[in-house]
Amino acid sequence: MRILASVSPGEVRVALLRGERLEEVWVERPARPDGVGDLHRARVTALAPAMAGAFLALAGGETGFLPESEAGPVRQPIAQSVQEGLVLPVRVTRAPQGGKGARVSARLTQAEQARAAAAPPGNTPTLLTRGPEATLRLGRAHQGAEVVTDGAGLAARLRAALGAARVTYSPRPVFDEALEAEFDLVAGPEVSLPGGGRILIHPTPALVALDVDAGSAAGTRDPEAQRRVNEAAVAEAARQIRLRQLAGPILLDLAGMTQKRRATLAEPLAQALAPDRLARLLGLGPLGLFEILRQRIHPPLHEVLAGPLTPGLAALRQAVREAAARPGRRLALRAAPALLAALEALPGALAEAAEAAGQPLQLRPDPTRSWAQWTIEDASHGG
Repeated sequence: MRILASVSPGEVRVALLRGERLEEVWVERPARPDGVGDLHRARVTALAPAMAGAFLALAGGETGFLPESEAGPVRQPIAQSVQEGLVLPVRVTRAPQGGKGARVSARLTQAEQARAAAAPPGNTPTLLTRGPEATLRLGRAHQGAEVVTDGAGLAARLRAALGAARVTYSPRPVFDEALEAEFDLVAGPEVSLPGGGRILIHPTPALVALDVDAGSAAGTRDPEAQRRVNEAAVAEAARQIRLRQLAGPILLDLAGMTQKRRATLAEPLAQALAPDRLARLLGLGPLGLFEILRQRIHPPLHEVLAGPLTPGLAALRQAVREAAARPGRRLALRAAPALLAALEALPGALAEAAEAAGQPLQLRPDPTRSWAQWTIEDASHGG
């Protein structure tokens, strides 16, 4: 097992690999953490007995929801656990989603209780400590895994937490071309299957649909052709669910096959999902769709990567690479105004790019481009 963490302006991308096989993908923007694991001093603002919980005010004007099952060591009606105006320490257990606030818990570890007790007293909602970043979470979950990063600051933090022997700092980028290509594929809406066919991935606000396209196998006379495609799809679907952090209700529609034949793939699908502790197979529904439920903790990858910020950060990575290849060259980023605005709104991203490149990157808005289009130019050529 290896954990590779690629640090670039405004972003940290993390890969968990077993041999050369990519098993987990994480993309984090340190200036905008998802909040999972954060320890807050929060204030109860409203009880919601009908929802079996209470709403809390968190630091930064955010709202959290405390289920009554997480309000104390013993579950009891929420009104018997907390009262409006009560200030208490809580840990964020699930990131905000769909316009709803974070899910929190008041059931803390002894170490968390000690940190909360050591904080200066007060009634104002306060962030006491940040939760662990993805590289640290993976390092703790996979004790035997080697950790390699090209970020000096990240390497120092990880050595302090995991031990110097486990963490290697690389002065060169830790992602090679093959891994960069895999990250690009995981961000896309489809994945090819070995032997032909593909899986189309359609996230919606209510659920995620995975549709298997048999491709050329759909027109063959080989009765086992579709089964082979679907067997491959079952394994790859489970892998993609974990890679992309898909969550909530997930429906898998295999290619062709009768309901009876589809049922024979239930056990292989359950086995493929087994390593993912957050996912479970509910069964094969009456419409012939496999129904999977995966617990949501962190935002799924398609939410993290949505919008113009993602291509903007890719542009900063490219600018830093070009600056390293030709030191002293003045560079400019030509892109849609929405892309440039997204970079300017992310605290620290442009400053980090300027530090890595040795000088600021000129920004050249081009309204004729879509928000995903950008080019790195020689700034000496003017604008």
